[in-house]
Amino acid sequence: MISVLRQRNFALLWFAGLISMIGDWMLFIALPIHTYNLTHSSLATGIMFMVGTLPRIFVGSVAGVFVDRWDRQRTMVIADLSRVVLVLLLLLVRSPESIWIVYVVAFFQAIMSQFFGPAENALLPQLVDTSQLVAANSLNALNNNLARLGGPALGGLLLGLLGFNHVVLIDSFSFLISGVLIASIVPSSPAVTHEKMDKPLALQPRPWEDWLTGLRFIIRSSVVSRIFLVMGIAGIAEGFFNVMFVIFVNQKLGGGALEFGWLTSAQAIGGLMGGLLIGWMGHRFRPNRMTGLLAINGILILILVTLSSLPWAVILILLAGIPIVGFSVGVDTLLQEHVADRYRGRVFGALGTSMAIWVLLGQGSASLLGDRLGSVPLLMQKGTLDVLAGLLAFILLYRINNPPSFPDVE
Repeated sequence: MISVLRQRNFALLWFAGLISMIGDWMLFIALPIHTYNLTHSSLATGIMFMVGTLPRIFVGSVAGVFVDRWDRQRTMVIADLSRVVLVLLLLLVRSPESIWIVYVVAFFQAIMSQFFGPAENALLPQLVDTSQLVAANSLNALNNNLARLGGPALGGLLLGLLGFNHVVLIDSFSFLISGVLIASIVPSSPAVTHEKMDKPLALQPRPWEDWLTGLRFIIRSSVVSRIFLVMGIAGIAEGFFNVMFVIFVNQKLGGGALEFGWLTSAQAIGGLMGGLLIGWMGHRFRPNRMTGLLAINGILILILVTLSSLPWAVILILLAGIPIVGFSVGVDTLLQEHVADRYRGRVFGALGTSMAIWVLLGQGSASLLGDRLGSVPLLMQKGTLDVLAGLLAFILLYRINNPPSFPDVE
């Protein structure tokens, strides 16, 4: 794993992600607090989260079309520099009357993220050898959890000591550093030149035709379609967890914000442990076998909800972070290996959109059923769905071995 991080191009991408994500988590803590302090309205704060979610549903799949048409590295740099400017607009939010600026920034920043994420996943196979994809994706998972562990605490500290504007300036600066680092990458293998991009403009497919072609590829590819099925089940389960876990902590564990913070940190620590473990041992396992680890997470959740002990909950949530990383790394690596470069942006974009829809469905179902059924039955449903998704992944993807060659289907 360390040998991958020593590679200049990947190291630049990794540190760019770490820096910008720390800034993101700082703002993720500070912005809702600032919004609520200005408006004293739960509705206004909730709208901020909703407008940030909508682009995942309506933009992600379409963004993938353009990620496959454009230079991925340049797309990421432009997305970062755009977010530098967008985040700075939050400095103008000083009264309830200007809260609309928060919504505009949240919406367009989320749109930029829909371009950045698929571009990053599509670019990664050009920066490292195929045999190093598991280690590279493990390091990215480690990256995410490092940011989640340190960013919220740092954001809360700076908000209290220096004020909201300083958090905004730091987050904006983090995107600038990220953009500069990514612009410094020199891919070891040149980006694939698509035949359709060599054609005269009048003969090139329209964006909606590219979008449909990407959907046809997802349906026709047995590996990709099976992954989408598994991720759909896991997405509904995640939606249940998002809504019901904080209620479970309050009602069954007798905890509040502090205890919920402990559990969130424990999950991040588990993710760090998972990233290190998968990065160290991942080369011994095929990524298709790793996707079955989600079943272990489901079993741990099922055990957790039968207990009313906060210390045991912390331990189990920490342990659950490890198989989640293995599952995530397995899925990302499989898609990078089994999707031709010309489709990667569309596939990762469509996956982000479909996950947002399934998570939203799970959140809506939990919101409607939560008062009637309670947190324990719905979290047991979450654990059961994770076990089902993990077993399906293991069975459906078990016999997949070497990445295939990619015939042209356009």
